[in-house]
Amino acid sequence: MRQRRFLQVDVFGVEPYLGNPVAVVVDGEGLTSEQMQAFAAWTNLAETTFLLPPTDARADYRVRIFTTDTELPFAGHPTLGSAHAWLAAGGAPAASGRLVQECGVGLVDLRESEGRWAFAAPPLRRYEPPDAATLERAVAALGLTAEDVLAASWLDNGPPWLALRLRSADAVLAVRPRYELLGDLMLGVAATPGSDGTDVEVRAFSGAGNEDPVTGSLNAGLATWLTDTGAVAAPYVAAQGTALGRAGRVHVRAENGALWVGGRTATAIAGTVAL
Repeated sequence: MRQRRFLQVDVFGVEPYLGNPVAVVVDGEGLTSEQMQAFAAWTNLAETTFLLPPTDARADYRVRIFTTDTELPFAGHPTLGSAHAWLAAGGAPAASGRLVQECGVGLVDLRESEGRWAFAAPPLRRYEPPDAATLERAVAALGLTAEDVLAASWLDNGPPWLALRLRSADAVLAVRPRYELLGDLMLGVAATPGSDGTDVEVRAFSGAGNEDPVTGSLNAGLATWLTDTGAVAAPYVAAQGTALGRAGRVHVRAENGALWVGGRTATAIAGTVAL
């Protein structure tokens, strides 16, 4: 074991400790996948990331992203938190105000605007309505009825989100999931407009029995779906975490044919970890 630089970063919060934390091991070189997975399980956070030198010359850094039990090809708030940690540790981007992250889905572009970093929403690997049986299962797991759902779509950009659009922010905040029915489903619910003057209200649930405070990957998929269907126009701000007492704000803008998903990041813990 050796001491490795470590940061825990709050992502998407309107102020520190109101967003979603991610653990970042800055010096990830030399660790095996098994060691990374074991440490991610120990942190017991939604995601833990490990920064590595890039294997693609176009990238500024490479990141591996782990939940408590598996590795993800991409995730949103870990992308922003990892970028924050890389810069805080002295990383110097090849181009000012821009970063290129290498991860499981390939290269992800990041840009800085108005003091916030944002990532380009990755292409959706699955973007279609669910079949009737899957939708029925999702509706039951969320304690809803078919009449509560305006539309539904798979939004798979790494994590395989299934999103349901509800009638109002109040309906989103009233959802009481039955986690035992979710199984392997990862479900997002959204409605327009959102609470506290925002444009969209969002919640995210997984079969692990958790509600995610603020979810970059889901919001990236929602950005594509909601703008494609005319439910909202970019730029807009989505609220997430309201039901958990958090105040997550996800800023979405359209630029050069891409949707950019960003928010505030702040170092909450800085030090070293023995790994």
